[in-house]
Amino acid sequence: MPSYLSPGVYVEEVEAGARPIEGVGTSVAAFLGFAPQGPLNEPTLVTNWSQYVNVFGDFVEGAYLASAVYGFFANGGGICYVVRIGDGASAGAGELEPGASAEALLGGYRVRALPGVTGEVSVEVGPVDGEDPPNDVFKLVVKVDGEVKETYPSVSARRSKDNVVTKVREKSQTIALEEAARGTAAKPDAQAVVLAPQPGTPGASAAPVSLSADDYVGDADQRTGFGGLEAIEEITMVAVPDLMSAHQRGVIDAETVIAVQQALIAHCELMGDRVAILDAPPGLSPQQIKSWRLDTAGFDSKFATLYYPWIKVFDPSIGRNALVPPSGHIAGVWARSDESRGVHKAPANEVLRGAVGLQTQITKGEHDLLNPLGVNCVRSFPGRGIRVWGARTLASDAAWRYLNVRRLFNYLEESILTGTQWVVFEPNDDALWARVRRTISAFLVNEWRKGALFGITPDEAFYVKCDRETNPAESIDAGMVVCEVGVAPVKPAEFVVFRLSQLSGGTGSVDE
Repeated sequence: MPSYLSPGVYVEEVEAGARPIEGVGTSVAAFLGFAPQGPLNEPTLVTNWSQYVNVFGDFVEGAYLASAVYGFFANGGGICYVVRIGDGASAGAGELEPGASAEALLGGYRVRALPGVTGEVSVEVGPVDGEDPPNDVFKLVVKVDGEVKETYPSVSARRSKDNVVTKVREKSQTIALEEAARGTAAKPDAQAVVLAPQPGTPGASAAPVSLSADDYVGDADQRTGFGGLEAIEEITMVAVPDLMSAHQRGVIDAETVIAVQQALIAHCELMGDRVAILDAPPGLSPQQIKSWRLDTAGFDSKFATLYYPWIKVFDPSIGRNALVPPSGHIAGVWARSDESRGVHKAPANEVLRGAVGLQTQITKGEHDLLNPLGVNCVRSFPGRGIRVWGARTLASDAAWRYLNVRRLFNYLEESILTGTQWVVFEPNDDALWARVRRTISAFLVNEWRKGALFGITPDEAFYVKCDRETNPAESIDAGMVVCEVGVAPVKPAEFVVFRLSQLSGGTGSVDE
């Protein structure tokens, strides 16, 4: 208390009884993957696409990190951290470059296998079927291990709608074709070529060669991998889009993929304030995904989600549409939903911006198999676009079934934790307990008014208990303040049922 020694008027500043709690951010993502440049194993803050390009480089064929970050910003994301993984010992340890696939010359064209295509790829040029075909057209057949994968029955070297480069770019999922040099395009002779890596060409051995689960898991002391993210408290969602690209290139096996995903889940559970966004393996049917989910990846966590199938987006690195894992775009949808509706709203029934197609068109019956398993499906609806059509975690506990409930609790816990730091070292008495109750209750009333909590009145939506019952003498002697908080979260209307009945004319009645 100040001392007053002379007559006069004095002004004092006093603290209010309750201190406001500000809600923490919920839309900060973290991505781990491959990039052609940038710091290795160092979480780097990125706030827009141009900044990402300046630091880590542009799109790279066969790597999905750039597509994930671009999809994050395109769908409403604003802040993310990017970790470029690898040891830097070789191009493959931390970099993926164009041209890493097998290739060969086919007349005046250069043809190469697309990333992820395994086996012996051969390309055959032959005559067009039918009588008296034009002289400048030919047939192109693509085989993998002797099995025909793609056939182009009538293509041409001329600049027309049947141009062979254009047709292959639009349709092929196996090869890429381009002119070896400008002006050399001509009808190739009848022949068959087998694609093989070209020694001495840039990127011919650029696939990662030294990756393991430890490169992803990292070390908290060294600030690498998932461990490097432990020091960044504002992260709320984590994705590893290039986990599948490493598997497609044969750098890591399927068991390592599961081990890394388990490690990502363990990281999120350890931190308790973030959720993992997992990608399903590419190319699997809904029945295979069900088997993979139950038998191979037995995940059970309220801090993880799984999305299926892969989405098709435009890839500037190859100049055509390509399939990418959905995790980056999904993270952007989460951020957009948080901004427009709030973290309590399930981030589903939202358009996936940038997606032009799906690897697998899922039917309702197939969705019936996957939704109870916690597999969140991305589906295409006529006239409504491609939408996220699921909002479940991978938890077997029904209390934590819905993603928005988990993320709402993360938000409430972090906000209360941050907003009550002033309590530490205050006198532990009834006056303190009353201030704590007022502070937390005021915060929860605001969340109830936003629609985040279930109940007609605040008393139905939450309770805050901090008194002599929760703080007996032994707790006070131990220097503890115990406050119990209970909330009733809102849950999504996942199944909307309208019950219709037929009324006979003149016999029915409607209550006003």
